[in-house]
Amino acid sequence: MDETLLGLMEIAGPIILFVILVWVVLRNRRSKGEAPMSVTERATREEYAEEERRRREGTDDR
Repeated sequence: MDETLLGLMEIAGPIILFVILVWVVLRNRRSKGEAPMSVTERATREEYAEEERRRREGTDDR
């Protein structure tokens, strides 16, 4: 009985782990909350512009 259980764990264990790994990878590939690149670039430019405005006004905490 012990040898049968050990053999089952040695065969089924890696298969189960592989299936879980594939499921996680496929699930993470189709992220639903990603913003388009144009939105990200626009937000970055706005951040830089705001930082530059604060630097010129002298309110950048330096």
